[in-house]
Amino acid sequence: MPTDRPRGSPSRAPLLRPGSVVRRSGGARSKAFTLVELIVVMSLLSLLVLIAQVNLFGMLRRNTFKSQVQDFVSTMQMAASHAAESGQRYEMIINLAEQSYLLRELTDSDLTALPSVEQTVTEGAFQGNCRIAYVEFDDGTYTNEDKARFRAGHAGWQYGGKVVFLDESEQPYAVIVNRVTPIIQLIEGDPPLMTPKTKEQVPFL
Repeated sequence: MPTDRPRGSPSRAPLLRPGSVVRRSGGARSKAFTLVELIVVMSLLSLLVLIAQVNLFGMLRRNTFKSQVQDFVSTMQMAASHAAESGQRYEMIINLAEQSYLLRELTDSDLTALPSVEQTVTEGAFQGNCRIAYVEFDDGTYTNEDKARFRAGHAGWQYGGKVVFLDESEQPYAVIVNRVTPIIQLIEGDPPLMTPKTKEQVPFL
């Protein structure tokens, strides 16, 4: 004889709940959303990597230009400093046609002689996005196609001047050589060259 179930006791849960089907379909929707989110994240990461590459390549191009100019500046600085300390004479030959330079030690009085292997201290060439536009001296001479020469001795540079470089965007940079001081300056732009003053141009104070 079946026993009566006590009133108020919970009924046995069915083996298959109707809501379980809904939860499975909800899980499928959740996986679909995760896949979409993953695609969005990957797209954003690809965009960030592309931007980083563009910035890196631009920075490397700028560094390549500046590193070439800085090597040139360091070479001239070394020549001026060593000449002031040792009394030796040096000549920096800038070849605008070949976009190159050569530093040699002057060991004789013939300044027009071609530099020999023994005289050569160092040499270099400009390439890629770095080129010399022109060279101007403080005595008024100017060249944009021939060789230009800066000579340094114990008392400093024989002539001052500037060497104007152009980067890939034609932005000028000037290397300033002052005959009074051995310090070589690299300045962005193309500033006017300061020429030496005569006694008549300097008022008596």
